[in-house]
Amino acid sequence: MFTRQPVPMPARLFFSSGNLMADRRFEFARDLQLKGDLAAAADLLLQALELAPKFTTAWFTLGGLREELGEFPAAIEAFRAAQASDPDDRHGAGLRLMRLDAAPVSSMPQAYVQSLFDQYAPRFESSLVGDLGYRGPALLFKAVLSVRSAAKKPAFFKRAIDLGCGTGLAATAFAREVDHFIGVDLSPRMIEKSRATGVYAELEVADMLQGLRGRPDASADLILAADAMVYVADLAAVLIEAARVLASGGLLAFTTETHLGEGVILGGGLRYAHAAEYVRAAVEAAGLEMPLLEDRSARNEDHVPVPGLVVVAAKT
Repeated sequence: MFTRQPVPMPARLFFSSGNLMADRRFEFARDLQLKGDLAAAADLLLQALELAPKFTTAWFTLGGLREELGEFPAAIEAFRAAQASDPDDRHGAGLRLMRLDAAPVSSMPQAYVQSLFDQYAPRFESSLVGDLGYRGPALLFKAVLSVRSAAKKPAFFKRAIDLGCGTGLAATAFAREVDHFIGVDLSPRMIEKSRATGVYAELEVADMLQGLRGRPDASADLILAADAMVYVADLAAVLIEAARVLASGGLLAFTTETHLGEGVILGGGLRYAHAAEYVRAAVEAAGLEMPLLEDRSARNEDHVPVPGLVVVAAKT
């Protein structure tokens, strides 16, 4: 079943076609799109694509216009053309195909995530905290303190890893309770922002799985993933590696978005939502215990809390 829910892009990503006339037609099409004349904008994009058949940005934009116009088969065709013209899929056309039920739910392309957050980095905190009411780090901090208190253990950690560290919001929330913080993020621009905080002893440009695989067994007491698991379709591999890297008694704390169905879906914001039972099963399969799983929203969309989970898993 096709979805009619519009999917906003957080920033405009543009790659030139290499043809000046095609690029100009694209710009004219964008102007028409912004004025609300979607049909005329689509016609101009088709003209641009006649001049430059592998113009990825034009194909992707055309797909979005066709979707808004309710022309779903044409939207699927355009997104497939965008994906074919850029094997790295930096625009995320494959995700749009998933949302249109034209492709199975699968992993996000690394190049898409990196491009997304490289663009987003300059306004990340103002948008996330100011516009979306982001509260993930505070929720994780409270959850970790609760689990430690229940276990009658101090909430201090010698070594912690912040997966998908972004600009350092989660590490800043835990800074007084961690002696040595390691930050991992796929976006070099996000890493630049996090370095400026002075919170991290180490920083690495890598995805979450790569960042964990480069760490020795039992080398961390705490692993955080604040608003990062929403970019991971299948949690299993990350959780298994986290279990390996955690020392005995260590904690893995993360947030994710959720839904009332089963398994994993790709939500309207192009972020994965994991059902509570799916999360529970994945944590148990990784050999971890789960002292805390709560329904908590880490952010808003259109001023409405997005259904979410706060999870703390422990290695015994």
